[in-house]
Amino acid sequence: MTRPVPSGMPGLRGTDHIGFTVPDLDQAVDFFCRVIGCEKIYELGPFRSDDDWMAVQLNVDPRTVMRRLALLRCGHGSNFEVFQYEAPDQVTRPPRNSDIGGHHLAFYVDDFDAALAHLRDSGVTICGTPVFRTEGPSGGQSWIYFLTPWGMQCELVSFPGGKAYEKTAARHLWHPAHPEA
Repeated sequence: MTRPVPSGMPGLRGTDHIGFTVPDLDQAVDFFCRVIGCEKIYELGPFRSDDDWMAVQLNVDPRTVMRRLALLRCGHGSNFEVFQYEAPDQVTRPPRNSDIGGHHLAFYVDDFDAALAHLRDSGVTICGTPVFRTEGPSGGQSWIYFLTPWGMQCELVSFPGGKAYEKTAARHLWHPAHPEA
């Protein structure tokens, strides 16, 4: 008798952290703590290696220097591991969503209008105008993109009444306002 092969990683609980690189760690920590509302937990660094450790362990140029990194807690969601690197082959332009490796951080809020006003009052660059979904699986969701001071893409998102797909779906996406569900 053959046993079924488990699907996915054994023991998976969820996402522990999201790591990303910024040009100025102090600026990034200030932005994420003061504007977004994260909490800095601790900081490490610098790290460098005279052999190929950086290339083998981190898949970066062997002469890369990790100047500093900070670990931030972000509400009820994943932690952020924020790096400041120096590397001979470093690309300094943040990727766009359409680029391979493109990404954005989406921040869920209960009060979309108040959060958007806070971003504007904080001098944050807002992209376009708010999108209010009324149809389709994302019906009930409001969102807008914004940029960090160094140009990384983020999203403000809210759906306090749920999304339309939840009415018929057997399984729902994880929700930061209801992390236990």
